[in-house]
Amino acid sequence: MPRYTVHVRGEWIAVPCQNGTNTVRWLGKEAVRRYMKNKPDNGGFASVEEVEFYVRRCKGLGLLDHDDELDIALEDNEFVEVVIQGDVSSPDFIPSQPEGVYLYSKYRDPEEYIFLDGNSLTTEKLVSLGKGLYKIKLTPEAETKVRASSDVIKTIVEDAKDPVYGITTGFGKFARTRISKCKLQELQVNLIRSHSAGVGKPLIPERSRMLLALRINVLAKGYSGISLETLQQTIDAFNASCLPYIPEQGTVGASGDLAPLAHLALGLMGEGKMWSPKSGWADAKYVLEAHGLKPINLKPKEGLALINGTQMITSLGCEAVERAAAIAKQADIVAALTLEVLKGTTRAFDTDIHALRPHPGQNEVAFRFRSLLNSDHHPSGIAESHRFCERVQDAYTLRCCPQVHGVVNDTIAFVKEIIQTEINSATDNPMVFAERKETISGGNFHGEYPAKALDYLAIGVHELSAISERRIERLCNPSLSELPPFLVTEGGLNSGFMIAHCTAASLVSENKALCHPSSVDSLSTSAATEDHVSMGGWAARKALKVIENVEQVLAVELLAACQGIEFLRPLKTTTPLEKVYDLVRSVVKPWLKDRFMAPDIAAAHRLLVDQKVWEVAAPYIEKYRREHPPEHRPGSPTAFSLAHEGASRCRHHHHHHHSDSE
Repeated sequence: MPRYTVHVRGEWIAVPCQNGTNTVRWLGKEAVRRYMKNKPDNGGFASVEEVEFYVRRCKGLGLLDHDDELDIALEDNEFVEVVIQGDVSSPDFIPSQPEGVYLYSKYRDPEEYIFLDGNSLTTEKLVSLGKGLYKIKLTPEAETKVRASSDVIKTIVEDAKDPVYGITTGFGKFARTRISKCKLQELQVNLIRSHSAGVGKPLIPERSRMLLALRINVLAKGYSGISLETLQQTIDAFNASCLPYIPEQGTVGASGDLAPLAHLALGLMGEGKMWSPKSGWADAKYVLEAHGLKPINLKPKEGLALINGTQMITSLGCEAVERAAAIAKQADIVAALTLEVLKGTTRAFDTDIHALRPHPGQNEVAFRFRSLLNSDHHPSGIAESHRFCERVQDAYTLRCCPQVHGVVNDTIAFVKEIIQTEINSATDNPMVFAERKETISGGNFHGEYPAKALDYLAIGVHELSAISERRIERLCNPSLSELPPFLVTEGGLNSGFMIAHCTAASLVSENKALCHPSSVDSLSTSAATEDHVSMGGWAARKALKVIENVEQVLAVELLAACQGIEFLRPLKTTTPLEKVYDLVRSVVKPWLKDRFMAPDIAAAHRLLVDQKVWEVAAPYIEKYRREHPPEHRPGSPTAFSLAHEGASRCRHHHHHHHSDSE
């Protein structure tokens, strides 16, 4: 018999339905009737008949037609909401679709599985798991290890004479308090409920999925003492995309991310709120039930196994480091486009200069600039047009890109290595060693590693926005650009990019405050047993915020550089940069006169987040790498050469042969 879960004024009501030809109106009435029956004053109504309501899906909030038959309008187990006319939504109302479900609006149940064993997860894979691209299975080896450590816990509970931390004792300051055997399950449930004390907005579904996947990966190592049964239930919840409500604030990042992970475990226990693509936000027990899942029943040590560790810092850190890598690659392309528009020289990217300061990031960025800018490989009409101008050197924001962007690349590589190690580390406490048949208390839950790394990541990546904002200023300022003021014709009547530049400046300023490290702080907690902590949760959240701001600033620069090209036509830039220009123009038209600008910035931002700018230019960069053409060094006043002293003035009669390889 089909059943529907109906939300009426904050209550969830399960309505069974004998007859598929019943209508949506019938379902709404039946739900209101059941709601009134449970209220002492009938919910303030005289009868069901006088209640006016409309019915909508929880998923996507689509309105339903009262006259439609249920078996046509709804799937079995569908979640719907009855909205009573005249009700004002309460201040604690959570819209059933949270922000950031961009990826979920197109959510399809994934077909493919990733096997987890606790040792081989990558930052890329974790971000893909967050996007809902895969389900999870354990490897057979992981199952064996999980069983073995779970057996150790059973033995301890049966035989241990001495108290064992977190299994037969309380937690933190209560480590010396012995708990009787009949209360061991209650001990774990109390732990989860009391530790679910976070505040703030909930993590968006993609981030909850990453957090859950990472927790599963750590438990799969087999040092936490969780039973295979409980771990499998956790995996089933992940695979059904049942994601608990996890407030983002409340972790000090040592003894792990206790509050967020407790909220994660609380949802799996069927308490608190939960989200799935099918239900939107609803009470956890209903969401689990609708997906045919049972709430987990905690055995000894299992509550502790679920909440101890650095998974919130590290999962958000994974997203941060992946997005940082994506924007850093594309920043080189955007900057190269700006250099072209501002008629900069390519001389500062000469191989010989960078060989004298062999930082890997610096040399890679200089190489990318050479591969994109004017060369025998890809000639640029714009570059050729100003080869004989009198300018000797470019401003630092153009000339020093390899040095400034370079260290950002090296910072990201350093941070990625730490995060990569961390996602495959056991960060629980106490650790269960099956081969030694014992548990040992340690400090692997301390978040200082990812916390310090993410503070450094924020500081590093921020510089991409700081230098980009100065390049935007150069594009907009006619005394620096040889272009119309603010990149628009009929300036005065039109303001062009004037305020887009202000937006970029405001984001750079925001980042300056956000770059203050959080991991230099520590406050003693848990009656001074946890007397030094990492504050890594905030390090991760603000690193992500810094990176989002950097993406937005570069989106503005990308638009401004493409707009600058309009004033240099009919001249063309190099083939790869023309391809980038075409990509931008496929979503944003040129600016002939002022128009609503925010959607353009959003469209350019989307191109960067989806790495489309990189996809367009990368094949040209890689082709250049393979062919390693000898460097094309046209004479120019910026490079003084004794050999050419006599010849330099008649240089422009000299015809260079170009091979344009597409």
